[in-house]
Amino acid sequence: MFSEKGAYLGTGFASDASKIRVRILSSNANDVFDEKFWEGRVRYALDYRRTVMKNDFQCCRLIFGEADGFPGLTVDRFSGILVTQVLSYGMEKIKDTLYRMLLEVLGSYGEEINGIYERNDSQIRLLEGLEQTKGWYAGHSHPEKTETEITENGIKYLVDFENGQKTGFFLDQKYNRAAVARLSSGRNVLDCFTHTGSFALNAMKGGAKKVTAVDVSETAVNQAKKNAELNRYAGNIDFVVSDAFDYLGALLEKGGHPFDFIILDPPAFTKSRRTVGNAQRGYAEINTMAMRLLPRGGYLATCSCSHFMPAPLFEKMLTESARTAGVTLRQIEARQQSPDHPILLASSETDYLKFYILQVV
Repeated sequence: MFSEKGAYLGTGFASDASKIRVRILSSNANDVFDEKFWEGRVRYALDYRRTVMKNDFQCCRLIFGEADGFPGLTVDRFSGILVTQVLSYGMEKIKDTLYRMLLEVLGSYGEEINGIYERNDSQIRLLEGLEQTKGWYAGHSHPEKTETEITENGIKYLVDFENGQKTGFFLDQKYNRAAVARLSSGRNVLDCFTHTGSFALNAMKGGAKKVTAVDVSETAVNQAKKNAELNRYAGNIDFVVSDAFDYLGALLEKGGHPFDFIILDPPAFTKSRRTVGNAQRGYAEINTMAMRLLPRGGYLATCSCSHFMPAPLFEKMLTESARTAGVTLRQIEARQQSPDHPILLASSETDYLKFYILQVV
C-alpha cells in the first residue's frame, strides 16, 4: 500500500470480497513473506505466551489475530488439541504453511499436539467470500473424539470444541475467574450466564457455601453439570435453565437478599456501533437488578466482552445503575482479558473485555 503521495504504508493481504480491502501484515518494506518470515512470526507469538502464561501455556490462546500479526486468525490450545478459526481470505490461503509452522515450533519446545480442529463456521467467513466449514484439519493426524479435558486454575473441564461456542471454551477470563474465587469463601454465589460453569466452579474452589448457576441454554447447562461432576462439586451447585433477566426479575419480586455475591458474564450485547445504545440499556437493566438483590457488603462481578462498549461507557453505565438501584459501589478491581489475548494500544478492537469486581457499601 502507498499513500496518495507515493509513500510506502505497508504490505498486506488484499481481498476484493471483503469490506476490509487490505489487512496489513508488515510496515517494513524489506520484509519477504517466505516460510522463514512466517516461522519467525509464529515463534515470536509462541515465545510471548511461554513468557506471560508460564504454567498455563498448555491451555491458552496461541495466536490472537491482528495483535500477533496474523489478521483473521485465531488459534486456541486445549492441551494436545489446537482449535483454529480462519476469518480472512489471506490467512485461508497460507493456513497450511502456518499450521505446519505451529507444529514445528511447538515440537521444538517438546510440546505434543494430537490434532488440529478447524472451527470455520463463523458468519464472518461469508463476508470474505469463504465457505463455512468445521472439522479436523486433513493435514495432520487426529483422535476420534471432538471433546477433550483441560485443567485451568486447578479445575477440570470437558471442552466440546466441535459444538461449543467460538472455539469451545472462553480462555480470556482465566485470571478473572481466579479473582472471583479469592472472594467466594463462605458466600452464597449466583453465577448468571454460566455457560459451561467456569465461574461457578471457581467460586466453589474458592470455598463458596452455595452456588447457583443460571444459563438460558440447556446444552450449556448440561455441559456445566458434567464439569461439576468431574470436579466433585455436583452436590454443591444448583443449575437452572433460565433467561438471566427473567431469573433476576423473579428474585426481585420475592424480595430479600438470597445471594451476597453475583457474577454477570453475559454475551456481547452489541456487535456494532449502531446498537451500542440498546446494549447499554441491556447492561444497565441486568446490573441494576443485581445491585438491588445484593445486601450491603455484597459483591458484584460484572463484565462486557464487546469492544464497541469501551471502559468509560461501561463505567458510566455502572454509576448510573447504582444510582437507579439506590446503592453505593466500591471498586475492588478493574481487570481485562488474560495476557494471551494481548492488547495493541493502537488497535481498539483488541481491547474488548472489561471486568469489574465491586462491593455494595
